[in-house]
Amino acid sequence: MARQGESHAFAASYVVASLLLLLPGFALWGVVKASPLLNNTDCISCGRPNVVMVMCDSFDGRLTFHPENETVVLPSINLMKRHGSLFLNAYTNSPICCPSRAAMWSGLFTHLTESWNNFKGLDPNYTTWMDLMEKHGYYTQRYGKLDYTSGHHSLSNRVEAWTRNVDFLLQQEGRPVAKLLGDKTYVRIMEKDWETTDIAATWIKSTATNLTQPFVLYLGLNLPHPYPSPSSGEDYGSSTFLTSPYWLERVIYEAIKIPKWSPFSEMHSVDYYSSYTKNCTGKFTQEEIRNIRAHYYAMCAETDAMLGEIISALNETGLLKRTLVIFTSDHGELAMEHRQFYKMSMYEASSHVPLLIMGPNIKSQLVSDVVSLVDIYPTMLDIAGIPTPENLSGYSLMPLILEKAENEVPFRKLHPTWVLSEYHGCNVNSSAYMLRTDKWKYITYSDGHSISPQLFDLSADPDELINIATRFPEITHSLNKQLLSIVDYPKVSACVQQYNKQQFVNWKQSVGQNYSETLANLRWHQDWKKHPKKYEQAIDRWIKGQMNV
Repeated sequence: MARQGESHAFAASYVVASLLLLLPGFALWGVVKASPLLNNTDCISCGRPNVVMVMCDSFDGRLTFHPENETVVLPSINLMKRHGSLFLNAYTNSPICCPSRAAMWSGLFTHLTESWNNFKGLDPNYTTWMDLMEKHGYYTQRYGKLDYTSGHHSLSNRVEAWTRNVDFLLQQEGRPVAKLLGDKTYVRIMEKDWETTDIAATWIKSTATNLTQPFVLYLGLNLPHPYPSPSSGEDYGSSTFLTSPYWLERVIYEAIKIPKWSPFSEMHSVDYYSSYTKNCTGKFTQEEIRNIRAHYYAMCAETDAMLGEIISALNETGLLKRTLVIFTSDHGELAMEHRQFYKMSMYEASSHVPLLIMGPNIKSQLVSDVVSLVDIYPTMLDIAGIPTPENLSGYSLMPLILEKAENEVPFRKLHPTWVLSEYHGCNVNSSAYMLRTDKWKYITYSDGHSISPQLFDLSADPDELINIATRFPEITHSLNKQLLSIVDYPKVSACVQQYNKQQFVNWKQSVGQNYSETLANLRWHQDWKKHPKKYEQAIDRWIKGQMNV
């Protein structure tokens, strides 16, 4: 439980700091001359600024701008929005933890990193943007959740991904629930994240202030990812939305939108598989849905407070005036939209991430260009004045946000008018690919033929309830052709299916005579134990059969 004295003290300081930061006359950098970032004379070591990146987990990017942010008070994000650049259309490159983070740390699309699921990420020795910044004179420090290398997450998580094409349908998660703890004095719900944030803030105050070189600090948070649900079995699932009355007070219940659900008969086949495996096909009352969403928003408010602690530490030490602050997330959270929770979907709640950047010579603006997490890598190198490798999938965001005179900024490649996201993991029974352009979102699956594609006009249908792929065949064909020019997705899908089958066979051989017992006790245990022989036989047929590609 939280330390109550600290909770009272923190509550008071957070409210006061929030009010001060949001005063109309509050200025972070005073008057900043519009000049190229690399010539900023306030910064040390050849004018290069410090960089602080806070990356959380499962934060719906739409909460950072109107009208979605009307549901919850987020003073730290609002501060960054007032004093920096807010990206209105930022996306994950794969809506699940490890593959998304692998893309961010490498600057490469998922089909290039081959991070197919939460178990398969980058090699531990992979050269990240932080490695290059350290090589070029930056002091580097990382705290908290990283999760971009191979070998992590539960056995259930990887077996579910490997067997997603097996002819069975099993619930793999606990039923999503909202849970309230403590009273209005209980502030530090996610204690692990708070401890990590405290360590990072202390490092800023005690170490960063004494450095004679620019620094880059990364803080990884677990929130607002749902909490474990022990009833889910092996290594649990994470279907509990947990908070306290303190954070729930920051949620405006009247503004919470109850999402519309399509009837089962009208659901896309992939959506039904996802909804079923996520244990969301049962009956939910409107009160249950509203509470799950409210608790999720409250968890976002707690995340925002941790961001605020880092900004406050930079401000107190005088480092804020020469530091770029970046806030983002690995993916979003469906929070019962499209009859699902978690991520693993190309719908906006899952794929749309927050991205805010503030600092010296950064414009205060809303950026409508479509961008994605692979853009972080070249952006970091651009900030540090490091040449950008030619093979990166991303593009520097600095031309979009930098206060500058046009003739003073060196040539940079312009960001394309599209972003790519792809998904190959559990809870979805096919590889999925999303191409997002101006107002269009095109989603296709597997080989592009065996499963019907989806097309949404986000300007007219922001809730993505009306699939217009067959209504506009020319647009669908054009976007599919553009997608194929970026990635040969039928070939990638076939590679993933081959990988999944081979990995499962290897694992089956490694567990030997414990195979049946191990299968029966994974997260799908409640469904599995009803017909264990039937499901084992389905796996055997899948192993022996030909791939349907």
